[in-house]
Amino acid sequence: MRLFTGLGVLLLLGAAGAGGMWWAWGRDLPSVQDLDVLEFSGKTRVYDRQGSLVGTLTPSLGSGEGVNRDLLKLNEISPWLQKAIVTSEDRRFFEHHGVDYIGIARGLLKGIFENDLEGGSSITQQVVKNTLLSDLKSARTPERKFKEAVLAYQLERSFTKNQILNAYLNVIYWGDGGRSDIIGAGTAARAYFRKSAADLNLAESVYLTTIVPAPNKRYKDFQAYRPLMRNLLDRMVEDGRVTKAEADAAWRTPIYPAGWRIGWNSDGTVRSAVLERPERLQENMPPPPVQTAFHYLQAVERELIPKIGRKALFGGGKVYTALDLGAQEASERASLNAQLPDGATLGLALVSPKNGEVLALVGQKLTGGRPSDWNNATQARRQVGSSIKPLLYTLALEKGWKQSDTVLDAPLTGDYQPQNYDGRWTGRYVTMRYALDHSLNLPTVRIAQEVGLSSFEAKLRELGLDPPPNAGLSLSIGTLEASPLQMAAAYAPFANGGLYYTPTLVRRVEDDRGQVLYNRPTPQGKRVWDERTAWLGLDMIRGVVNDLTPAEGGLATRAQIPGREVGGKTGTTNDVKDLWFAGVTPTISGAVWVGKQAGGALPGWAYSGEIPTPVWQQAVAGALAGQPRQSFTEPGGITYRVVRRVEMAFREEEADQEQVARDGSGNGEGGGFFSRRDRAPAPAPQPEPDPASQPGPVTEVPPQDAPTGEVPSLDLNAVPVDPAIDGIPTGDPYAAPQENPAPQENTPVQPNTDETFTSGEPEPLPAEPAPDSGSSIDIAPEPAPAEPQPLPEEGGDIPVSPDGFSTDGNQTDGSSESSPSETAPTF
Repeated sequence: MRLFTGLGVLLLLGAAGAGGMWWAWGRDLPSVQDLDVLEFSGKTRVYDRQGSLVGTLTPSLGSGEGVNRDLLKLNEISPWLQKAIVTSEDRRFFEHHGVDYIGIARGLLKGIFENDLEGGSSITQQVVKNTLLSDLKSARTPERKFKEAVLAYQLERSFTKNQILNAYLNVIYWGDGGRSDIIGAGTAARAYFRKSAADLNLAESVYLTTIVPAPNKRYKDFQAYRPLMRNLLDRMVEDGRVTKAEADAAWRTPIYPAGWRIGWNSDGTVRSAVLERPERLQENMPPPPVQTAFHYLQAVERELIPKIGRKALFGGGKVYTALDLGAQEASERASLNAQLPDGATLGLALVSPKNGEVLALVGQKLTGGRPSDWNNATQARRQVGSSIKPLLYTLALEKGWKQSDTVLDAPLTGDYQPQNYDGRWTGRYVTMRYALDHSLNLPTVRIAQEVGLSSFEAKLRELGLDPPPNAGLSLSIGTLEASPLQMAAAYAPFANGGLYYTPTLVRRVEDDRGQVLYNRPTPQGKRVWDERTAWLGLDMIRGVVNDLTPAEGGLATRAQIPGREVGGKTGTTNDVKDLWFAGVTPTISGAVWVGKQAGGALPGWAYSGEIPTPVWQQAVAGALAGQPRQSFTEPGGITYRVVRRVEMAFREEEADQEQVARDGSGNGEGGGFFSRRDRAPAPAPQPEPDPASQPGPVTEVPPQDAPTGEVPSLDLNAVPVDPAIDGIPTGDPYAAPQENPAPQENTPVQPNTDETFTSGEPEPLPAEPAPDSGSSIDIAPEPAPAEPQPLPEEGGDIPVSPDGFSTDGNQTDGSSESSPSETAPTF
């Protein structure tokens, strides 16, 4: 009785477990009917927004990150190769129903007792893994295995064994072909033997089959893996797929895989084997035709398959897209011309702020040949660095801040210790405008502290971005990961008055008879900023591009387009792994990412202002060529004031309000870094300096020869806000760059930076005399001039890593500009 009770409990537990897995993983499985693409030979034509033919969509099957677009029917593949693959990969393929439980058990026993572990996945499961579940890649997870088994069973019920084998032979990965992966029997036959798949003999078929488990390794050592061919031939004889005579003849047949010089004995043994020219694999593969908008068409497929299915998509109809052929061609020229560090690639996306339509996509650094199938513009997710900062600053403006309000540029207390790029700080209050122009990290983190991380995360989600969990304050300086298309869409509300549109590529799809299969609904914008807040944010990112000349350390001056209005922001991640520029014009919002495909640091000389920014500029300038000049639409209720020698936009009712000094200890949920008492009234406004009587453009002065030690709490009652701190040039902030003026003598210079450091001690404030009796804080006398210091090379925006200890920004180009020495509050 106990035995039956125990069995019943086990059955119940098993049923409950299966039900739980189905509830968690089985409700959103892809359709196995998508694999019927092998039945279609028609080509679907794709048109741009003006009705011009762009290209065609043909059926394809994926193999991980690679795609085979040269699909063969089963009768176009050698029967010898079909038999060899079945014997090698799934001997019971024609007996089981998708999952070979007997084969799995046999493989486990063989591995235990003979130390000869065999793969447990059936051919059907491998088809599912490489096509329907390719997004899960090769992770050995319970979820993938469960989905693989369920879909394999469904696949067996929907297709014949020959159809499934046909699909498998078209998705097998057969090695690295240089320009592109060797995927599918047709490509493998050409690469290794310069013949069609139908013409492979038994010996060649067996060789190709034996290298499937590890093609790149086994190809390079012919003699070591030659015995596997004899073993496979013997098993084929055991299975009745070839005769003993056929197997012996195949063993004695000389074969010459591409690049190998082999000496054969008459008995089938190898006398010598030398790999002379492995590049022959690539030479044997004819270069695929270069197609305009290659990655755009890929993205069209990815958008439409969930909507209409593969059968409708590849049925030979017409697809009308939002692509702008002029913008696409300009973007591809920009990619071809891009000067990137060795080993780097890129992703570029342009969208229309008007409705979110995707105007152009480039997913790789183009070289003139067929690019890689991986689309960095849409599929990659990379940390965005300082390009996230305008979104935080605009959130502060939404909450009632003014870009003239000031934020403390000084170290933080506690475990989280980000730094400005050069590791220095002034201990002074700088305007929000100045902090963004120079991409200072300490003021940025304090802004995040005050506005609240939960508010910032919610805003990012409204903008189509996905903030990482538990990022903390590091989120404010760039640990969020996004694609160029996501960043382009997130910046678009700056240009359209505050509306976010989900990016779309396709307008309409018709079948081969003209019947409409899909008609995109009219795009509906979601308001993420009110019109005036969006304008204030736009005004700030226009300042990043235009406030500073290159000589003054401008971070994004290379984004300027003559005769066009431009705003944007650079970004660089820790160890210079990712370089960004995201920006807007009245009719285009775009983003460019540059980095290594597999990750890793770029050279130290690679900066976001120098690498991705010119790519963005060339792409957008080309897209706008020949179009009439347009201006951003300014909403009502906006006025301007000159603050610290920079013209800034304000809401009319706030324009003459006093500046507010903030140190990060406001009502944000994170608590403060410095103790804070009731705020004292701001000092009376001081008259603006006469530009004619002022020295040349100035930059903020770093403290010199500072003592070490922790910064004590600060009493804001006695901290005046000095309007002379922000060193931004006088005159029109949108004027053309000027020549570098002569520096003032004996004045230390602080570089205009766009970086975050996370290691080393920051340079603290200079020592100050003790305050006079009876005052809680005082202003120190002006320090004596110090020896000038050269600025570092211009650099990128290095954001923090997820643990909060990273970097973000662009250095200056070594400008000799300086500012008069200024006072700092004593502590």
